Amino acid sequence: MSEELQEHRLIILDTETTGINPREGHRIVEIGCVEMINRQLTGRTYHAYIKPMQNGMQMVMEQEVINIHGLTDEFLRDKPQFNQVAREFIDFIKGAELVIHNAKFDVGFMNHEFSMINGLPMTEEICTITDTLQVAKDEFGSPKTLDYLARFYKVDKLIDRTYHGALIDAQLLAFVYVEMTRKQSALDLTAGDGHKEGTDANAIRRLDEVRSKLKVIYATADEEIAHQKRLAILAEKGSEPLWQN
Repeated sequence: MSEELQEHRLIILDTETTGINPREGHRIVEIGCVEMINRQLTGRTYHAYIKPMQNGMQMVMEQEVINIHGLTDEFLRDKPQFNQVAREFIDFIKGAELVIHNAKFDVGFMNHEFSMINGLPMTEEICTITDTLQVAKDEFGSPKTLDYLARFYKVDKLIDRTYHGALIDAQLLAFVYVEMTRKQSALDLTAGDGHKEGTDANAIRRLDEVRSKLKVIYATADEEIAHQKRLAILAEKGSEPLWQN
């Protein structure tokens, strides 16, 4: 395994906002990130509460939004503005693979915030991005919420989520991500033992010509009769085996 692969860095990220659409003036009020290397939590985190501003004044959030993340206007009054934390935030995520649930939402808000500060790059220029909402869609056939995935992978009890705080949700998503990608990390796609220099993981592995022949196990007479009875039942229902189509 190469040194580059061994040091692959993940940042599991979540944000809380004043609403659902940055184009309508909504802003980020909390950022939470946890760091993983080699799929292991390192203990390093980035967390910031942010005072949302509009036209030079602090925004007033609707109660419906406050009920979701628990952050009040009063609590955020003495917190820094986004432009005061932007560069340290970028330094923390720079060069990593961001893992986000519904990345379109969070990245949209991040890019909106970056665009209002001269000289800052967009998220895609800083990091690569993995959307676990899309990963879940590929795995389950439809998008799944973080709550659903946490219950499915039995990690929902590991974090107290009375409120949907950004750091809390990032920590939960880290546990979910490890479980939902566990099969990928277990697969060994390398030829041979996977440790030889010059090994190509995509190389075709050819079977040894002098290998022993595979044992052929034939159906018994009783199994043949049961098979024919099953086919007769299918025929009565107007169906037929796929191999006869």
